[in-house]
Amino acid sequence: MKKLLIAMSILSFLFGCKKNPRQPKKPTNDTTATVIEPKKKAPFVWEGANIYFLLTDRFNNGNPENDVSFERTDSTAVLRGFMGGDIVGITQKIKEGYFTDLGINAIWFTPVVEQIHGATDEGTGNTYGYHGYWTKDWTTLDPNFGDKKELGELVKMAHSKGIRILLDVVLNHTGPVTVKDPVWPSEWVRTEPACTFDTYENTTACTLVKNLPDVLTESDEPVELPDALLAKWKEEGRLSQELDELQLFFERTGYPRAPRFYIIKWLTDYIHEFGVDGFRVDTVKHVNENAWAELKKEADYAFGTWKKKHPNQVLDNNEFYMVGEVYNYGISGGRFFNFGDKKVDYFDHGFKSLINFELKYDAKNSYEKIFRKYSSLLHTKLKGKSVLNYLTSHDDGSPFDQERTQPYKSANVLLLTPGASQVYYGDETSRPLIIEGTQGDATLRSFMNWEDLDSIPKIQKIHAHWQKLGQFRRDHPAVGAGKHKRLASKPYVFSRTYVEGEYKDKVVIGLNLPEGKKSLRVKGFFGNGTKLRDTYSNTEVVVKNGRVTLENDFDMALLELVE
Repeated sequence: MKKLLIAMSILSFLFGCKKNPRQPKKPTNDTTATVIEPKKKAPFVWEGANIYFLLTDRFNNGNPENDVSFERTDSTAVLRGFMGGDIVGITQKIKEGYFTDLGINAIWFTPVVEQIHGATDEGTGNTYGYHGYWTKDWTTLDPNFGDKKELGELVKMAHSKGIRILLDVVLNHTGPVTVKDPVWPSEWVRTEPACTFDTYENTTACTLVKNLPDVLTESDEPVELPDALLAKWKEEGRLSQELDELQLFFERTGYPRAPRFYIIKWLTDYIHEFGVDGFRVDTVKHVNENAWAELKKEADYAFGTWKKKHPNQVLDNNEFYMVGEVYNYGISGGRFFNFGDKKVDYFDHGFKSLINFELKYDAKNSYEKIFRKYSSLLHTKLKGKSVLNYLTSHDDGSPFDQERTQPYKSANVLLLTPGASQVYYGDETSRPLIIEGTQGDATLRSFMNWEDLDSIPKIQKIHAHWQKLGQFRRDHPAVGAGKHKRLASKPYVFSRTYVEGEYKDKVVIGLNLPEGKKSLRVKGFFGNGTKLRDTYSNTEVVVKNGRVTLENDFDMALLELVE
């Protein structure tokens, strides 16, 4: 017994040394998450991914020397200027293990291509392109975010941790016109009419908002490169290289030199060069759907080519992943989005998944009602596809729990609902979503609240809850991609089962459990004598008479088979 205690003490010490230095010290009431490395045997499936979404400029400032580029020094409205977050900052957090400890297995960050140099004021105060959606040049990165070498290092570091990388891409529009940023030629973009969103045409062949030139993505007419872009490339010493690459692309594909095909080439270059795993595609419904199938075709080609060139860096045999932002699409619509005069199946045009705008409403329902609905739809109407669920985001002005009064329920709903999950940066630390003096979506985009995580016990406890749930979801594809079944209503216990080929994953979860001693029904799912581990309390139990008994002060149990 003495030898066993000594061995356990040594293991505990070694285990503790691996902890992320950003993590709070473990208090005596054991509320922090036990760091569990991803299980090697669990396959990664996009249908059940745990994706972390962050604004590159607002997450972590890894290199203060790149905080100001292109003389972007004019004063701006509250939270509408660059604040210093960058690619290096994301890489630092990957290296520290922040995402691993949170159970994240994919990261999506806002676009890092070069943004417009000037600021614009369209009624919300002076604003720079800190968010990444106002492209000036698709072929290079904005120095405010970093450079291509740093992006390559980020992807390699993420892959070394078993984390996939999604680039956020824009095909629909350029950046606004400013004194420093002239409008693209009329053969490339339209500047009117503004979208009215009441028909298919009035959603696709129009400008999304005022002063946001809309790329003529429906056109097949060949166009010349803008003089301003050619002059820029020449000044930067890469004109010949860019022209040669375009020549090879159009010769290989046979596409006309229409606007969308130039941009498709530029976007898929990042796959060729870095082996990124997927795209989150912006403003999907504002572009004719055939363009997305073309983007996916070239993305698949680029991903396949990269894998052949880098066989030792290939993570798995998953295809290139595309998830689309079809604004206001909800899972209840199944495969279709209804424009009023036309229905479009974007899943049939390159997308594995669409962002689901419906969960924030469903979150008000009971857990069972939510889980049953999503499991049913994902295994019938959406079989073979998926949705990306979220409760908060960068441009949804009506998020669930905007005042952050229900952080535990938010975690439970988001991370346990069937489908893929999108953790918006700061969900796990209750980063405030209401900031005084802001206008519009700026209030959703404050800088990550690292100081709160370092110093406030309440935030540390919330963070630990997100970690435990996230790790369980990451380690068990059944949670997001499996089939749901209720085992008991009081206390509430349910199962998830995922089967793919010879791989099978089974888990049981209990919610709203009583404090102290509790008995969970697992009859018909786990047989008597089966050894299980509750990862939430880090307790091993054995099934007896179709039940397992736990005794702790937690209201949740996350049960997995003991191997």
